[in-house]
Amino acid sequence: MTERYLGVLGIGEALGVSRHAVHKWRSRYPADSAHPFPEPDVEIDGTPGWRPDRLTEITEWRNGLPGRGAGGGRPTAARQEYLKEAAARGMDRDEALRALATLAEEFPEMTEPEICAWLIGHWRR
Repeated sequence: MTERYLGVLGIGEALGVSRHAVHKWRSRYPADSAHPFPEPDVEIDGTPGWRPDRLTEITEWRNGLPGRGAGGGRPTAARQEYLKEAAARGMDRDEALRALATLAEEFPEMTEPEICAWLIGHWRR
C-alpha cells in the first residue's frame, strides 16, 4: 500500500499560501530556532514530506508566528516609517494598520518589513 505525504506544495495549498512561503518558513524557522517549523516525517531525494494528519500541528505552528495577533512593544522601524508615510497621505493609524494586515494576509510569503518597504517605494514613485 502506498503511503501519502504532503509536500511543501500540499501544505501551501492547505494553508492558502504559496510553496515559496512554506520554503521561507522552513529556512527562517529551523529546528534550533525559538519557533521551529515542524520537522518532516520523511525526506526523499531532499524533498520533505509530512503525514496528512500533521496538518493541524502545522496550522497551529503558523498561527503562533510572531506578528499574527501577537503585539505589544515598540513598532519596528519599517512599521514606523510606513505609518509616517501613510499619515502623510491622509490615512489615520487604524486605516493604515488595516491595510497592512490585509496585505500581510494576501502575501504571507512577505515579511511585514518587506510589505512596508514595497508600499513606501510605491508611494514615492
